[in-house]
Amino acid sequence: MGQWIQLNTSRMQCIAAWLARPAGTPIGGVVVAQEIFGVNAHMRSVVDRFAEAGFTAIAPAFFDHVESGVELGYDAEGFRCGRALAGEVGLELALADVASAAESIASSGRIGCVGYCWGGTVALLAATRLGLPAVSYYGARNVACLDERPQAPLMFHFGANDESIPPEAIERHRAALPEAEVHVYPAGHAFNRDVDPAAWHAPSARLAYERTLAFLHFHLAGGAE
Repeated sequence: MGQWIQLNTSRMQCIAAWLARPAGTPIGGVVVAQEIFGVNAHMRSVVDRFAEAGFTAIAPAFFDHVESGVELGYDAEGFRCGRALAGEVGLELALADVASAAESIASSGRIGCVGYCWGGTVALLAATRLGLPAVSYYGARNVACLDERPQAPLMFHFGANDESIPPEAIERHRAALPEAEVHVYPAGHAFNRDVDPAAWHAPSARLAYERTLAFLHFHLAGGAE
């Protein structure tokens, strides 16, 4: 459904982005913030699925600032490379790309952000700094950002068995952001990653997606007014 495009960024650099449009008039737009594995086949399928649900969706390839065409697997080498690239790009540059991507699909209506893992923290910052309604899936770097006040609604999805986000970290989200929706599932980290049998937890992924769609419909389609 989707296709690669070139996205002009605020740093005067073009990066790749995966863009998918709905069959009819869009409900709104969704910027998808990638995991540390690049805009790989799984991330592209996430974008396509949001388009199938009625949203214009786009995933900027954050790693293009360092290395183009990155698509990593979920083995030890993929984790090592992904963490290194995420550290080199940094949250600030990734967030600037979210802003550029949101601007590129502004004609679709209201824009939100949905991010996964590293991108989950990018999504949190999209709400606190860009004013975009945002859904953060298991953002392990969120805690350091919880002193920032949201300018838009937030939803969080966590796995109860996620060793990278212990229960006390989840409680810190609730304490710091009482207005946010915080959901916890009987799953581990990356439970939405349906191409990774070691991580995917189908019931949790399904429920989280249903809640995410309801959130996006409400805040992007005008129900929040």
